[in-house]
Amino acid sequence: MNISLKNKKALVGGSSGGIGKAIAQQLAASGASVTLMSHSEEKLHNIVNELPTDQGQQHQYLAVDFNNFKDYKNVISNFFEKNTVDILVNNTQGPSAGSALEKKVEDYQEAFDHLFKTVVFTTELALQSMMQKNWGRVINVASVSVKEPLSYLALSNSIRAAVVTWAKSLATDVGKHNITVNSVLTGYFDTDRITQLNAKKAAQLGVEQSQVRKDMESRVALKRIGNPEEYGFLAAFLASDNAAYITGTNIPIDGGLLKSL
Repeated sequence: MNISLKNKKALVGGSSGGIGKAIAQQLAASGASVTLMSHSEEKLHNIVNELPTDQGQQHQYLAVDFNNFKDYKNVISNFFEKNTVDILVNNTQGPSAGSALEKKVEDYQEAFDHLFKTVVFTTELALQSMMQKNWGRVINVASVSVKEPLSYLALSNSIRAAVVTWAKSLATDVGKHNITVNSVLTGYFDTDRITQLNAKKAAQLGVEQSQVRKDMESRVALKRIGNPEEYGFLAAFLASDNAAYITGTNIPIDGGLLKSL
């Protein structure tokens, strides 16, 4: 399938590594001008210089701290005073792992600011120009844990579920403006985040980290963990006109396999 995003502008959160970086790379490869967004300015600077510009793309980056909503709100507001985007990819690093018994109410408030308020506020700003243009794409990087909660990810389970239900509500409201809103329920992909979670789980179980990974791979149909590049392909499809009929969906993807629509 030929996916062309030429003359489109994209804003991609958490794009200094992992899934976010892979999404940014594929959107740029499809012709979009991409604004990278993350906290690591050094990484962002290096990545933005590596993105393709053969279709006239103009890339930039935005250094933000998703963990400080007050500062984040100021930075992203200033960005949208001078910029518009056609494609918004809401993605942040996950909150700390831990069970429901380990987490306190303050932890949930921090996770809410980090995972929910940043997403909603950024989307509100992005929608202004999308509605004027009568075209837009909002893609939320979520987790399969909103469908099948993982006991060691209580914060992520709870707050990402709120993002997904909010997104389905929003999709109904903005569909008439030719704007789609979709959430990708991320499964197992080979990222630093997975490595960190596996290390914590291995320590809790008293086993080698390699064993945790083998157990994870055994639960995937292809018997392997997905490559972030494959995730980027899905994001590019959802950002294109080819996916105009897909909105308000929760799309599970695991081990490089698109499981259902």
